[in-house]
Amino acid sequence: MDRQKAYLLLENGEMFEGYSFGAVGEVTGETVFTTGMTGYLETLTDKSYYGQIITQTFPLIGNYGVIPADFESAAPAAKGYIVRQWCQDPSNFRSEGSLDVFLKSHGVVGLYGIDTRRLTKLIRQSGVMNGKITNVKPDRVTDDIRVYRIKDAVAECSTKTVYSERPETARRRVALMDYGLKENIKRELLRRSCEVTVFPHDTPARAVIEGGYDGIMLSNGPGDPRDTENSVIIENLKTLCKSGIPIFGICFGNQLLALAHGFSIEKLKYGHRGGNQPAKEMGSGRTYITTQNHGYAVVSESIDKTTAREWFVNVNDGTNEGVIYKNAPVFSVQFHPEACAGPRDTTFLFDKFTAMMEAR
Repeated sequence: MDRQKAYLLLENGEMFEGYSFGAVGEVTGETVFTTGMTGYLETLTDKSYYGQIITQTFPLIGNYGVIPADFESAAPAAKGYIVRQWCQDPSNFRSEGSLDVFLKSHGVVGLYGIDTRRLTKLIRQSGVMNGKITNVKPDRVTDDIRVYRIKDAVAECSTKTVYSERPETARRRVALMDYGLKENIKRELLRRSCEVTVFPHDTPARAVIEGGYDGIMLSNGPGDPRDTENSVIIENLKTLCKSGIPIFGICFGNQLLALAHGFSIEKLKYGHRGGNQPAKEMGSGRTYITTQNHGYAVVSESIDKTTAREWFVNVNDGTNEGVIYKNAPVFSVQFHPEACAGPRDTTFLFDKFTAMMEAR
């Protein structure tokens, strides 16, 4: 196999030399890492990675091929993909192709053969930073790397039309606000006999309230949640929270609910991305292993204790992982209880949500 040289140049001037796979080209994005040992397909098709260059810390990626049934969306949202080694001969009875072909077909620029451990340590020490993958050896950091910023992420990743999915037997109706949703959120609701209607991110609150839904789900999504601070999204959520309809927010949804209640958001140094993040429930002290993918967090000290209480915290760094609101049937978590390829420790939160709908 002919190997074409490729390079990653970070905004701090660090350069990594490797080889090209997937689509060949030049791409600039926010360089992040994820620690998942499995679930690379779910990672690649997670819209929360919009505008980012993903680095997999696990050294061998692609060994079970490409399985469309496991996708979290129709196509990758990431701008680039970095691995230590990619498997050229995948083996799995469900596989329908190779990772290289998949990336090529969706125009995702890939880089392999670099020291991903060193890159990960560098991001941990210096924080998330912009980077460029290119086939031409760069001699300096250019302005496009320095000024790059993820923009209009939610609008780009949200559905443009309203659509519904219905299980064989539907006992409840859920309005799912799409900020860049993962398909498995929808699947978990369908498994619990919920008819799911998916709405664009900027749908007026009145359209949801008058729809007669039993519950409202707020999805995950990409970008800086602070960009929505003075937007129609936050104004709609303020109205929805007063409706009395049970609301469950996941990841980006957790942050949006916090902003709607006047709490603050902070950017994390390098974020939480992977399937091994410990989240402790404050009431019981029990710790759950969770999948996470976020670069921002609700500032714990900003939570107004008269209206809400901190529910979960990250054991590693103490940052917020969930909030329960006191004056409305509303709760949210920063991690992904619907996560595929796991762990599945916190899927009970969907049962809590359905119980709230039944109680209402």
